Amino acid sequence: MLSMEHNDILTRVGPGTPTGELMREYWIPACLPEELKPDAPPTRLKLLGEKLIAFRDSQGRIGILDHRCPHRCASMFYGRNEESGLRCAYHGWKFDVEGNCLDQPNLPEDQRFTDRVKAKAYKVAEKGGLIWVYMGKRQVPPPLPALEVLSLPDDERIVMCHMRDCNWLQSLEGDIDTSHFGFLHAGAVQPDDVDPNTMHRFGLINRTPRYHVKETDWGTMYDAYRPADSGNYFHRFAHFIFPCFAQVPDGTFGNMIQATLSVPLDDSHTMTYVLAWSKRDIALRTLKDGSPIPGAALTRDFLPTTTDWLGRWRLKANRENDYLIDREEQASGKSYSGIQGIGQQDQAMVESMEGPEEGIVDRGFENLAASDRMIAITRRRIIAAAQAHQKDGTVPATVDRPELTRGARGGSFIAPDSVDWLDAYAEEMRKAQSPAGFLLQAAE
Repeated sequence: MLSMEHNDILTRVGPGTPTGELMREYWIPACLPEELKPDAPPTRLKLLGEKLIAFRDSQGRIGILDHRCPHRCASMFYGRNEESGLRCAYHGWKFDVEGNCLDQPNLPEDQRFTDRVKAKAYKVAEKGGLIWVYMGKRQVPPPLPALEVLSLPDDERIVMCHMRDCNWLQSLEGDIDTSHFGFLHAGAVQPDDVDPNTMHRFGLINRTPRYHVKETDWGTMYDAYRPADSGNYFHRFAHFIFPCFAQVPDGTFGNMIQATLSVPLDDSHTMTYVLAWSKRDIALRTLKDGSPIPGAALTRDFLPTTTDWLGRWRLKANRENDYLIDREEQASGKSYSGIQGIGQQDQAMVESMEGPEEGIVDRGFENLAASDRMIAITRRRIIAAAQAHQKDGTVPATVDRPELTRGARGGSFIAPDSVDWLDAYAEEMRKAQSPAGFLLQAAE
């Protein structure tokens, strides 16, 4: 059972909150590059509880600013994106992507003070199919993230995103909870239904794995293991990576280059980005005859984008329509959940968790089990890091050394049951190859 104090530390991300300030030490994703066109109208963004405006200027540069004009606080969302700057619609004051004031046209020339006023602007970078923003206090930002998937060739990287009406931790914990796969996603599938030569069938033969969990330089890692063929274990490895990233076990370790980023928009909304190698081997998506596993599709249908603060990348299957659940399919056994799509199945579960405040689960109501060790230890790791940062500014090692994440890769493999789990992981890391020439290293 988690105390209300600790739950608040984990879930609150606004300015001045322990976890919010910790996350501001890192670069975090803001949006997709294609969402911002040169000289197009600005876009409303919410990140870490702040209301921001994003735009791309005439030269292709990106600005992410506080949405309030520093003159009279009118929203810059209504501004004109023109001639390499954003001009407030109220009095015409104009600012560039760095927040510098370029013009004050409502003032006589001799009364202008453009050099003494500045819009609040954050540093921005493009990498790995995402636009990143640094919202921290350092004059010189730390290095950009070094996740393996970010180094892939652009034409071999899949980038998907969707918004979730829940706290970021609920979203992330779904990615580091492994035993739900054999129920929520594949509960209607029997071992004989899938290719007898795939190692992933062992996850259906035995749906009750045991766990190893370890704190790491980048966060935490786990191994869910169970018997495979004689003398072997089937291992599924996954990771939590500061500040809000995960690598899931849902594929073959040797080519499972992927990361899921649960980015807090505010305390009760999250933008989930999935980045993956297009040539990876995903686990259990088809039956042995080649037909798709019922409900296991990765496709997503979206509602039309609106200009609301939370109007981007919203799924058609949502809480208001019960995620389009098909009770007949569920009752017949064709689909375990009756919800179509792995992403939508996950979304229904994490958004349905309730607490006194909508979007934030009351973890004091939980009864964690042995299958939740990774979740419990990850919570403890985040709380400790947030408290240390609050106390004296200590930051996790990956803030200044993002290359430490080269020790992390999720995925599944088979190894002799006589081999220690970390030794087995290290051996798989030594054998793994990266299409990006990425230098992998085993966890210490």
